[in-house]
Amino acid sequence: MAIHTKFRLITYSPEIVDGQPIFVSSNCLPTKASKYEPAGHAFHSAARKLLGVQEDKNEADDKKVVDDKEQAYLPSDSYSSKSKKKSGTGDKQQDHYALLGLSHLRYLATDEEIRKSYRETALRCHPDKQAALLLGEETEAVKQAKMDEIESHFKAIQVAYEVLLDPVKRRIYDSTDEFDDEIPTDCAPQDFFKVFGPAFVRNGRWSVTQPIPTLGDDNTPLKQVDNFYNFWYSFKSWREFPHADEFDLEQAESRDHKRWMERQNAKMTEKAKKEDYARIRTLVDNAYKRDPRILRRKEEEKAEKQRKKEAKVLAKKLQEEEAARIAEEEKQRKEEEERRAAEAALQQKKVKEKEKKLLRKERARLRTISGPILSQHLLDISDDDVERLCMSLDIEQMRSLCENMEGKQVLLEQANVLRDALSTKKEVADEKTNQQNGNGSIKANGSASRSNVEKKDKPWNKEEIDLLRKGMQKYPKGTSRRWEVISEYIGTGRSVEEIMKATKTVLLQKPDSSKAFDTFLEKRKPGAQSIESPLTTREELEGVPTPVSSTNNTEDSHSKSTDSQNSASANGVSSSSEQDVWSAVQERALVQALKAFPKETSQRWERVAAAVPGKTVNQCKKKFALMKESFRNKKSAV
Repeated sequence: MAIHTKFRLITYSPEIVDGQPIFVSSNCLPTKASKYEPAGHAFHSAARKLLGVQEDKNEADDKKVVDDKEQAYLPSDSYSSKSKKKSGTGDKQQDHYALLGLSHLRYLATDEEIRKSYRETALRCHPDKQAALLLGEETEAVKQAKMDEIESHFKAIQVAYEVLLDPVKRRIYDSTDEFDDEIPTDCAPQDFFKVFGPAFVRNGRWSVTQPIPTLGDDNTPLKQVDNFYNFWYSFKSWREFPHADEFDLEQAESRDHKRWMERQNAKMTEKAKKEDYARIRTLVDNAYKRDPRILRRKEEEKAEKQRKKEAKVLAKKLQEEEAARIAEEEKQRKEEEERRAAEAALQQKKVKEKEKKLLRKERARLRTISGPILSQHLLDISDDDVERLCMSLDIEQMRSLCENMEGKQVLLEQANVLRDALSTKKEVADEKTNQQNGNGSIKANGSASRSNVEKKDKPWNKEEIDLLRKGMQKYPKGTSRRWEVISEYIGTGRSVEEIMKATKTVLLQKPDSSKAFDTFLEKRKPGAQSIESPLTTREELEGVPTPVSSTNNTEDSHSKSTDSQNSASANGVSSSSEQDVWSAVQERALVQALKAFPKETSQRWERVAAAVPGKTVNQCKKKFALMKESFRNKKSAV
């Protein structure tokens, strides 16, 4: 007889197998050896297995296969408390896994294990197999009670099988199965994985997604740790919450009553789910706060952040120091440049002042030497010619000219030297003019020199003098290229030499008081009342004839007329009593002048006195005071 060592379902006597006892082992938990031998269909099935013939599974339970386990755990409304009946002897009071011998697996048991366990339990606990137990009973009542107990136990096995094979019913039953909802709150750092690891594994049974990630250990990469906490922070549970105090919908008295029961049951279920999610969230938060890996990463991030902050502060400090150093160097450089520039300017100023001083000395020397020549009018040399030489010659040329003139003892020879210098100056000016015009003709040079001389000798009119005064006020001393700028400001083509000469001659001349009234009439506003005065000139008013000079020099004639006027006034021709007398024409002229020149006008009284014929500044002021006092007296009398 061949012995199949792969399947040992029948117990053999020791004599059959070499007199040695048989030890049966399996990858399953050990089961108690049955005291009964298979018979009937069970014997037939055991024989087919021993022969190696596969058994065809025609049972209806074997055809029911669940392809998607995750779909079986998803919440569904197909089964709820609507069809449950409240009973004191309900399904909750029996342990389905214990009846089928699956207490060690419970919710981990697969459908195949449930079917296999059910077959073994049903075969063992079938009433027909338990009939031998009734033979030992003496009375019929005891036999009947024993039979009812056997049948009730078998029916309970069938109910457990039906519940555990139905995914929805099994989810409801597993949700009400005994479970430890406690979560750890605190632990020592070294016991973190021992305390929180089993808690996550225990609560992972409710997860829709299987398998769940593990907590790992202290050496787990941070990426897996982040995935673990991301999974639990987005945890989805399939756990149901059928409460014992739910309303039985079959006991509703009406449709409205039934709907009200449904709403109440839904509220209690939703509340229980929220509490469970809050419990899971508390578990995850407690673990995240105490996870040594997370704490270590936070410390590293904090240290890195502090390091970056310190590096940033240090870089900013270095940048500020560098900027301060550069600014200090730039400041020192500018101060050094300013100091050098100031020293150079001071040195240049000293040189210029020295040159100016020497130039003034040489000019004074030339004027002193030329004084006798000018007084005797030798060779028609005038003051303008001497001033022109003073303005055009430099120090060396002027010193050489003065030495040549001093070397001559005769005035005529000195005059010849001076005339030669003037002619040389004219020739240089002619050459410059010819170079500018680009004309090499001698005739053209002569005409250009004559026009230049005429231009230089052209007298200054009133408008040019006013522009010159304004220009000197607008461009004071120290202005770069002052005389060129003033020349451009006048705009009449005056050269720098002419302007410099005019500042020492024309501007220093006193205005001709004889024509002051006419000037006032020209400048007054149009439409103003004209003043017809028979006193056209100061000479006619005073009755003193104006001396006429026969000299061709206009400046000499002007000086002689002024001297004659001064001598006449000194001789007592016009007395103070006559000057204090105001005619009607003079009063009208004073009033018009006061209106034309308001208080804000600069040099007001000088202009008023110039506008009133025959009156001085003091006389105009006294007359104005008398007129003001008379007006006030008349006003107070009224």
